[in-house]
Amino acid sequence: MRRKKKILAILPISIGGRLTTSSLIDGFRQNKCEVTVYDELFDDNLQELLEGKYDYIAGYDFSGLKIKIDNNIDIPSINYFSDDIRSKASGVGDDWEKYIEYLEKDDNYTFYWDKQLTEYETFKNIHYLPHFVNFDIYKDNGKEPEFDIMFAGRLDTDYRLSFFEELLTKLPELKIAWYAIGKHLDDAKKRAKYPEIIDLAYQGFIDNEEDMARAINNTKMVFNMNAQGISSLNYRTFQTVACKRLLISDFREELALFEGFMPFYEDFSDLVFKIESYLDDKAAYNKVTEACWRIANKCHNSKDCVRYILSEVK
Repeated sequence: MRRKKKILAILPISIGGRLTTSSLIDGFRQNKCEVTVYDELFDDNLQELLEGKYDYIAGYDFSGLKIKIDNNIDIPSINYFSDDIRSKASGVGDDWEKYIEYLEKDDNYTFYWDKQLTEYETFKNIHYLPHFVNFDIYKDNGKEPEFDIMFAGRLDTDYRLSFFEELLTKLPELKIAWYAIGKHLDDAKKRAKYPEIIDLAYQGFIDNEEDMARAINNTKMVFNMNAQGISSLNYRTFQTVACKRLLISDFREELALFEGFMPFYEDFSDLVFKIESYLDDKAAYNKVTEACWRIANKCHNSKDCVRYILSEVK
């Protein structure tokens, strides 16, 4: 009988990273691995955990590699990046240059979510791997949604904030939900032309997979403004289609992953037109959501994608 692989998985501080890493952890468990989780936000027992025997340390962005290097751990690392490796966004601030050289080592494996960024890198063990989700968590719950449109993420640039405000004022008859951390709400209200409607749209902060799945199920469609990478689609894309809700994205080359079924918008007017069109045409809505679910279920599920990771790190 084959011995189970033992994984030390690092759950990072960043909210997006925690959600993405949850699907990575689930994938390991779905592939019969023994997973020990160290939560950077809540746990203080790292040194105790490091005394264990593991086959791999796995983390989001540089989180696992940083622990490996800082503590001189002699086990291979699995590093899933959905932020630009060569930027502060990769989770270690200005120290990214200190750790990036270790991605060249034979026992460190990098999986990168953006196709174009992957092609720019020359690390020996780098692999392109778009986002994936656990379809046991993200699924259609069969309930009628309360909201028409949902957006989750920061309104941290003037473009994002004005875009969202204009959507709220242009479609006052629709129920629009916005989810973000509290400090991003406060920041948006300070900068907004109409802080009262920003406050009305705000539905709270989500930091776990189960609540995000419920929130997506509670809306008819999600629109995306991808912030990271060049060609890639963000994690919200795959969460949404797994729940059989309609995702409308800004244009990205990797929309091709969905074989022409996923709608995208070219500008604000185009987004409004597509929102109204799909809300009015149930048959078109169902055609898109069924097709995108089928593709994601086949190619972007946590079990098969983590099986691919394990096959590459042997």
